[in-house]
Amino acid sequence: MKRININSGAPWEDIVGYSRAVKIGPYVEISGTTAVDGEKIIGRGDSYLQCIHILTKIKNVLEQAGSCLEDVVRTRLYVVNIEDWEKIGRAHGEFFSQIKPAATMIEVSRLIHPDLLVEIEATAVIKE
Repeated sequence: MKRININSGAPWEDIVGYSRAVKIGPYVEISGTTAVDGEKIIGRGDSYLQCIHILTKIKNVLEQAGSCLEDVVRTRLYVVNIEDWEKIGRAHGEFFSQIKPAATMIEVSRLIHPDLLVEIEATAVIKE
């Protein structure tokens, strides 16, 4: 099976040794994605806005991989405040209400930057 690494060009991809996404066969695995855009954090203090930005980034990466949101079979949402589950869930539902992938939301003590409130991973299987 051919492996395709999809990178965003962020400097830490080479430092840490990871890809934004990896496509192998019909599978696309998307790394933990946050609301960082270059040097800027989108939706500072707002988990809903961060989630919307993250899912838009994931949608774009899927398209780069020849996939789409409809191919997503699993999402994992890491949140620093589980009390925000309704806002985060509403944002997730705006992208996935008809697709309904398996999803897990987990509260974590912190993410890589104190202003990041949400990080999301996704797995897609491209339909033939």
